[in-house]
Amino acid sequence: MKAIVYSETGGTGVLRLVERGVPEPGPGEVRVRVAVSGVNPTDWKRRSGATGTATAELVPHQDGAGTVDALGEGVGGLAVGERVWTYLAAHERPTGTAQELTVLPAERVVPLPEGASFDVGASLGVPAVTAHRALTVAEDGPARLAPGALAGTTVLVAGGAGAVGHAAVQLARWAGATVVATVSGPAKAALAGAAGAHHVVNYRDADAAEQVRRLAPRGVDLVVEVAPAANLELDLAVLRPRGTIASYANDGGDAVTLDVRRNMTLNTRFQFILLYTVGPAALAAAAEDVTAAVRDGALPVGEEHGLPLVRFPLERTADAHAAVEAGTVGKVLVDVAPPGSAGSAG
Repeated sequence: MKAIVYSETGGTGVLRLVERGVPEPGPGEVRVRVAVSGVNPTDWKRRSGATGTATAELVPHQDGAGTVDALGEGVGGLAVGERVWTYLAAHERPTGTAQELTVLPAERVVPLPEGASFDVGASLGVPAVTAHRALTVAEDGPARLAPGALAGTTVLVAGGAGAVGHAAVQLARWAGATVVATVSGPAKAALAGAAGAHHVVNYRDADAAEQVRRLAPRGVDLVVEVAPAANLELDLAVLRPRGTIASYANDGGDAVTLDVRRNMTLNTRFQFILLYTVGPAALAAAAEDVTAAVRDGALPVGEEHGLPLVRFPLERTADAHAAVEAGTVGKVLVDVAPPGSAGSAG
């Protein structure tokens, strides 16, 4: 089978296409025939050495979609041939989804609802599970998402045109929140609106905080934040007392200076999010709720839904990494099975 591998960290040139033997699933494992692999910033950061090292031959990518090819001993709830999506495929394992067949723990393989394409499935994983976590950490908010779970709340999604921001807009709207997205310009405003944001504000406007306050006079309940170092002043200006800022990335810098008295007065809750350490209960809850949202048609992808798809064939995975590293707007996908083949049908 064909696979993309790297044995040392570095630039995209460390990625190479090889032929590998077919892996066998062990107890509690599932072998998935991958149709589409999703690329996230975490993938190129790990490959580059920014967040890890390569001490053995590794196959990149956490996310993907395809069909169950074989089941290991003791696996229930899945059937050979069933369409599935995956998450954290390469977490604490050497093999991700940038290959024709991958083996991963059964709990990281989730049935893909009927009618949802493999493109949708490969776009879930890191973005949707991260967004779910961000939307379920508020002191006064729900621990699970479902229609109506966020009714009566206002959610501010910073970077509403990014992959996680896109999923947060869609999930928050599905759960009944009023969604305000902040973006950097008209093109991204159009994408955030297409994703379902009720209101879109350019955070570069001098009166951005006033615009948000007019939309949410009592203050925002929850901020889903991609760049806390850059956006903290805006967040605090619009947050309601006992509101939550859920930060899942460090765009704009690592360091944040907190005004203790101001945050004490607000009773601000800060929640930082990294999927690798949120724990199995949070991951399982997210997988279940995200699948329910997909079943309801709440997480579509494509430019008309606010998330343009940028595609590369498996042999051009290096170009896919370069695109994500360069900040390409939209979701970068790798077609592991050739488009139009039985393996890629979605």
